[in-house]
Amino acid sequence: MSDHRDSEEIRARPIGFWRDVQSVSSRAVRLLPRDLAMLLPALVVPVFFYAVTIGALQVLAADVADGLDYKAFQMPVALLTTVTGLSRAPSLVMDIQGGYFYRLLLSPLNRWALLLGMLVADVVVFIGLSVPVLAFGVGVGVRFSTGFAGALVLTLLTALWGLMFTGFPYAIALRTGNPTAVNNSFLLFFPFVFLTPAWLPREAMTGWLSAVATWNPVTHILEGMRTLFVDWDGLAMLKTLAAILGVGLVSQALAFSALSKRARR
Repeated sequence: MSDHRDSEEIRARPIGFWRDVQSVSSRAVRLLPRDLAMLLPALVVPVFFYAVTIGALQVLAADVADGLDYKAFQMPVALLTTVTGLSRAPSLVMDIQGGYFYRLLLSPLNRWALLLGMLVADVVVFIGLSVPVLAFGVGVGVRFSTGFAGALVLTLLTALWGLMFTGFPYAIALRTGNPTAVNNSFLLFFPFVFLTPAWLPREAMTGWLSAVATWNPVTHILEGMRTLFVDWDGLAMLKTLAAILGVGLVSQALAFSALSKRARR
């Protein structure tokens, strides 16, 4: 009788790909409070520069583009700056250096789940940081003609961009195991953001800068996100999604390739 009761109470733990992803992601989320020193600047710095930019350039932008709501115009820049380059890659480097990553490789855990679980935690961070930045914008006067649905779509697009960009720091982390190299991965974003109509409309750009901005994927991301403050634009949304997914295809391919090479060592 006792043996029968014990057999009912002690059961095998569920296994499978999604269970592995859940295990890795739950651990990554639990460790987030340890990284507050990294998360707080990621929130404060974009809000600070957003406030400074609209204070310094709002009058100039109104002269260049009549009727431009510069507070709304700058909000997508602040959101993208908040989430770009932010990831669990520094924690992954710590796991590699401490040997925990290799212990996971020796377990039956699915290899792809090692990275996918961290990506799930990244999405939690991106949404968690985007909401207060957007709330600050609303507090200083930003309004959505598309209503709450527009704000929700903007938040999801921000999180999706952050997720797609994370492939770069993860690829660097898995290939180098070097925390300095991972922290410098944010520098990859500078050519993306500075060669775009981040501060003035594309119509105000001239010469080679205008040509480069036309082919820069972040240009189409920013312009699509900006339409959400005015009206729904299906074509702009398609361009935005295509640009985000195009960058993600490259970055995530690099990350999963680096994971495979690290696992084979």
